[in-house]
Amino acid sequence: MELLTTIIVTFFAGMGAGLGTGFAGMSAAAVISPMLITFLGMDSYMAVGIALSSDVLASAVSAYTYGKNKNLDIKNGLIMMVSVLIFTVVGSYVASLVPPATMGNFSVFMTLLLGIKFIVKPVMTTKEAMQNVSARKRAVQSIICGILIGFICGFIGAGGGMMMLLILTTVLGYELKTAVGTSVFIMTFTALTGAVSHFTIGGAPDWTVWILCVVFTLLWARIAAVFANKAEPKTLNRATGIVLVILGAVILLFPG
Repeated sequence: MELLTTIIVTFFAGMGAGLGTGFAGMSAAAVISPMLITFLGMDSYMAVGIALSSDVLASAVSAYTYGKNKNLDIKNGLIMMVSVLIFTVVGSYVASLVPPATMGNFSVFMTLLLGIKFIVKPVMTTKEAMQNVSARKRAVQSIICGILIGFICGFIGAGGGMMMLLILTTVLGYELKTAVGTSVFIMTFTALTGAVSHFTIGGAPDWTVWILCVVFTLLWARIAAVFANKAEPKTLNRATGIVLVILGAVILLFPG
């Protein structure tokens, strides 16, 4: 019975996390952590570690799918990633010193607000418009934004996904598919860094829960990424918005 409960909880956690990753570059931690804490009674720090490690393969397969469809900016992604990685470790260490109750609320509200934004005001920037920004300006913006995203990623275990998507579409002026593709590319490495930091500080995870979360998240992320790359911009904005609003509402109903 206990195993069945674990499978059901991890399946729905993985489904929510995978859809969020494939559609919106959202971190699995925002969905998986509160579900593992609420329904399986897991320690919050360990739950974030499992969620971040579930993010690694899911983000990698999503990034591959977006890259194959030429919806990925590797050059600026790498610039942002360096500052993100450094500050992910800093954030992860600070998180281990902070009471669990302070973690997670920020990412839930961010998810809800961003979901509503995509439904009400879709991102309709084109790839042509993206080319008008100078390479130097974009590189500087990428470094500054990366520092902020990295700290948030490590601290609340949110993978920085929501922050990254918001910054890429609003501050850096990316069109939605390229923003998500670049976001999941960066998140593959930030999630790996965050997961290793969490397990080094907090110890090994529950392997059954870990394997189930990784497999289910990977499966649904792949499905979502394939659909997202074939969708029209307006359809993708709406689908992304709906997924984010539903996930945000569910997490709010079942806080850790």
